[in-house]
Amino acid sequence: MPRCPCQHCGQQIEYPDELAGSTVDCPTCTRQTRLSTGARPTIKVPVFNPTRPWAREQRPSPVTALAGRIIDNIEKVLIGKREPIQFTLVALLSEGHVLLEDVPGVAKTMLARALAQSIDCSFKRIQCTPDLLPNDITGASIFNPQSTNFEFRPGPLFAHVVLADEINRATPRTQSALLEAMAERQVSADGKVYPLEAPFFLMATQNPIDHEGTFPLPEAQMDRFLLRLSLGYPQLAEELSLLQRVQLSHPIDDLKAVATPAELLEAQAAIRRTTVDPKVMEYLVRIVQATREHAAVRLGASPRASIALLRAAQAFAAIQGFDFVLPDDIKFLVPPVLAHRLILRPESRLRKLTVNEVLQGILNQVDVPSL
Repeated sequence: MPRCPCQHCGQQIEYPDELAGSTVDCPTCTRQTRLSTGARPTIKVPVFNPTRPWAREQRPSPVTALAGRIIDNIEKVLIGKREPIQFTLVALLSEGHVLLEDVPGVAKTMLARALAQSIDCSFKRIQCTPDLLPNDITGASIFNPQSTNFEFRPGPLFAHVVLADEINRATPRTQSALLEAMAERQVSADGKVYPLEAPFFLMATQNPIDHEGTFPLPEAQMDRFLLRLSLGYPQLAEELSLLQRVQLSHPIDDLKAVATPAELLEAQAAIRRTTVDPKVMEYLVRIVQATREHAAVRLGASPRASIALLRAAQAFAAIQGFDFVLPDDIKFLVPPVLAHRLILRPESRLRKLTVNEVLQGILNQVDVPSL
């Protein structure tokens, strides 16, 4: 059966074909949500008609091999989540960051841990709370009585992979410290600037159901996340397989590294060499421009969103084994890259119009270039 995410909590809802386009109650948050008219496609190698002038041949590269090893390794821990894993890898290779918005207990933390172990990188987890201070995550200078000097003790931000759990529970002061690390790859503490070691990848989570005692992320910080993802509940067979795997021990305890930080940095550099035709680049810009001019949108996508969409498309093409980007790659990545950056007008929300519906309308209106 087709599935679509709830417009309020992001949980995947299965429904029969005859209910497509209707409004139902979400089984998770109980609020009414409109079902899509078609199932969301899964990430896979796009099937292109070889008679079309832009058909391309798959040519596996070192990036493709590296991505395949990492994805297969993480799937030893996360069952049935190949699409979110691939999206996460797209963000990592694009040197971006990921916002995971989902209900508790669906392996958001496990995804970050498994990724860090797979690429042999350091991992730190930050549990965000209202009393968390910026120095608690950046570090601070501590007086050493033996040397009679202040010595800087790095905080949990000084790691390759950082998980900011329930980021919307941190105060704006602490969120600003995370913002600097995400944008500048550096930390300011005690009047000094400390660079973060590459690669640096931040995954943040937030619960879409419980909003008590939270500080919603401002538009500027939402714009810093390359992708917003949702894992969702597993299917019956997947959850049964999960219980069988963890009966004696958890797979994360025995997960081995299949890549090195050096290989990851080489792949990030190779991603930028993926060819993007000027017509494809113009197609991308037209989509972003359309979000700013749409009558239902109060805040459209920024130029940073254009860069994010370009980098994600390059990474997606390279992971699939292609050396250039097609318009189909852009169209596939528009929802996860742009949806969290748009703000609808109040009257649009009253009409129960969703951001995904706006983006789908834009994709239908913008002409696909002929290559």
